[in-house]
Amino acid sequence: MKPTRRTVLGGAVAVAAGSAVTRPAAAARRPTQLSNLAHLDFLRAAVTPPATPGHTTYGSGPIGVLWTYAEHQADGSYRQVGGGTYDATTNTYGQGAYNADDIARAAVVYLRHWQLFHRPASLDAARGLLRALTFLQSPNGNVVLWMQPDGTLHPSAEPVELPDPSDSGPSYWLARTVWALGEGYNAFRHTDSVFANFLRGRLELAIAALDQQVLVRYGEYNVVDGRRLPAWLIVNGADATSEAVLGLAAYVRAGGSVPARRALARFAEGIAKMSAGSTREWPFRALLPWGESISDWHAWGAQMPSALAAAASALGRRDLLPPAISDTAGFTPLLLTAGGPDNGWLPVPIDRSQIAYGVDARLQALLAVDRPGPKQLAAFVAAWYFGGNRAGEAMYDAATGRTYDGISGDGVVNRNAGAESTIHDQLSMLALDAHPDVARLSGAPTYDGLQIIEAESATGGQVVTPPSAWTGESQWSNGSYLSLDGTATWMVPASSQQRLVLPVVNLVDSTTPAKTTWTSGTRTLGTLTHVCGPQGISAAPGALQPLTLANPLPANATVLSATSTRTAQLDAILLLPVVSSLRIGEATLLVSVDTHPRVVPVPGKQAYSYDADGQLVARGSRALVVPGGFTVVVG
Repeated sequence: MKPTRRTVLGGAVAVAAGSAVTRPAAAARRPTQLSNLAHLDFLRAAVTPPATPGHTTYGSGPIGVLWTYAEHQADGSYRQVGGGTYDATTNTYGQGAYNADDIARAAVVYLRHWQLFHRPASLDAARGLLRALTFLQSPNGNVVLWMQPDGTLHPSAEPVELPDPSDSGPSYWLARTVWALGEGYNAFRHTDSVFANFLRGRLELAIAALDQQVLVRYGEYNVVDGRRLPAWLIVNGADATSEAVLGLAAYVRAGGSVPARRALARFAEGIAKMSAGSTREWPFRALLPWGESISDWHAWGAQMPSALAAAASALGRRDLLPPAISDTAGFTPLLLTAGGPDNGWLPVPIDRSQIAYGVDARLQALLAVDRPGPKQLAAFVAAWYFGGNRAGEAMYDAATGRTYDGISGDGVVNRNAGAESTIHDQLSMLALDAHPDVARLSGAPTYDGLQIIEAESATGGQVVTPPSAWTGESQWSNGSYLSLDGTATWMVPASSQQRLVLPVVNLVDSTTPAKTTWTSGTRTLGTLTHVCGPQGISAAPGALQPLTLANPLPANATVLSATSTRTAQLDAILLLPVVSSLRIGEATLLVSVDTHPRVVPVPGKQAYSYDADGQLVARGSRALVVPGGFTVVVG
């Protein structure tokens, strides 16, 4: 499924007749090897496309493709399904049966499987998929997204994808094509130099397209609500760009061209400039994925830290690594204690569905930065697959190689198992197979982290419901907000510790902005000025932003008040314990946003304390947590 800025992946899919069915495998003891390509193999198909002007590939004969979805049937089996409305008369889908996004990423799975286990069948599968991917590539270097069941290209899907036609400009699927071609060249140069040189030529064609369409703006910046963000990201996305960088890094490590090295350096520099926040300020040192919003973070496709780590290694540029470390050692621990890799903080964590695409991105990043602290965090992320999630249920079955398509915010499992989830579960399992020292955690998690208080729950102010919750760059958390010209008071849950208070307010570009003063009883917590810089290219005037008050909410406080001058718009209030926690099985993660070290009493035999950069600072029987750092306690 192709993400757009508001897509929630892993949802229901279209029903089609006549698709193949696989039966559920008998229960088996979990093998030592976690990766299992059986379900991905089930989604594969072969097709001989009709002659299409401008579209050729290596060699002759059928090419390897991949069904987009796998629908769960009542008897436990799965049926292959394409995207969009199915027309039985023409045997076509509104979008198509197979797509470049999934073909590219599946090729990466088979390439990495071959590199780890050296099984010829995996290399053969990768070859077939890469031949299909290059058939989808147009002479301009861009890529047609969709293909129908008979191999006919479908450049203009229904519903419409952007760009339309899909090979008319830069896109997620062009970025993922670069990823697959880069890793493909790196693998095949050792086994088939002729095919590798073919892949190299197609990769250079894609790089030229990115040079002409994207990197032509290298060094330029867009203004987004007063901030300068790089203008040379693919579809203005650090997420899309990160997937291209993974392929470029593999290519450069394998001796890639000067243009490839230049593109890698420039794209990585752009991603690095998307780092935002601090240890106590939203988004807590995360790399933002979208260059058109300062209020949007999503888990899916957020491979920015992995990309920076890969680029730093390939280019020998250690300066690219600190933003990746900040994201993995700073933001990810808070994300985990807040409930795990939610799909969207917009900026309030309101899209709380979770999918393998987002989980895998976190896992890959933690392993890529190659530091002891993030590596221990990887066990808490990987636990999502084995029951350490909101549903308390294993999402991955090593006996079949299948992962369900996601978990809703209220813990309901989507039992479909399409290509994207299967691809990213296998990328995760291959990463875990390559790092057998990552601990295996399972069991329902217990969270004590970020809390959300809706502004509309106040006594005082007026509730306003705009026509759409989506502003074009962010989202009102409850579909509405509190308009305040006076005083509002909230009753909040008690806590035994202090909490940072982050009101989520609508900032405006104005010389006379609203101000709010926040109190709890007789204690003043801080005053906020609701102002931001010029709108620039952002889709909406103003910006929803969580702003940290200077003083924390005292322990055991249950009353919070705000008084405004001029009319303020309040979306929500985020409360963050100075030490948040996540417990899975016998392991506990503690994360500090406090200003001084403290020892926290938790069960366990050994505590590993890390600083804000993921470096070990203490080890022993005491659970010491340091400012901006995290601690892992094992039983």
